[in-house]
Amino acid sequence: MAELEIEIAKLIGECHVKTGKLLTIGTIESATGGRIADKITNVSGSSDYFKGSVVAYSNEAKTNVVGVKKGTIENYGAVSSQTAMEMAQGGRELLDVDICISDTGIAGPSGGSPEKPVGLFYIGLASENECLSQKHVFSGNREENKRDAAGTALVMLKQHLLHCISK
Repeated sequence: MAELEIEIAKLIGECHVKTGKLLTIGTIESATGGRIADKITNVSGSSDYFKGSVVAYSNEAKTNVVGVKKGTIENYGAVSSQTAMEMAQGGRELLDVDICISDTGIAGPSGGSPEKPVGLFYIGLASENECLSQKHVFSGNREENKRDAAGTALVMLKQHLLHCISK
């Protein structure tokens, strides 16, 4: 088990001690296919804070299940900062969690374009007070890109939790 998942569990505990509230986490995943949730749930006791995940792989699942606006996908594409943020916001409501992590990307080896190359991922995070996304371009094969995107999402979650503790 990777140390990052354990660090996240400890940080959630520290936030709980500091605020008196146990933060809950959920994921809405596309190109990672559930890997972020898999990593989080590798930690014993994660059921205390991890509430669930949806793999919204198709555009229809993104709009019909998670609540991404059709116009967002039409105007910006399924792989975009806007879609990642709407996935995270929609997931926060759907899963009734404090923090939701999302991803959308092009794992490869096909599906890329000059504007949106293979390896392009947007990782989203929504909490009560913020919603953001980060753009990343990974350069591995399909498996490596999915692994790297999941790891990057966990780093983003860790940074958010560190901010919670430092307040």
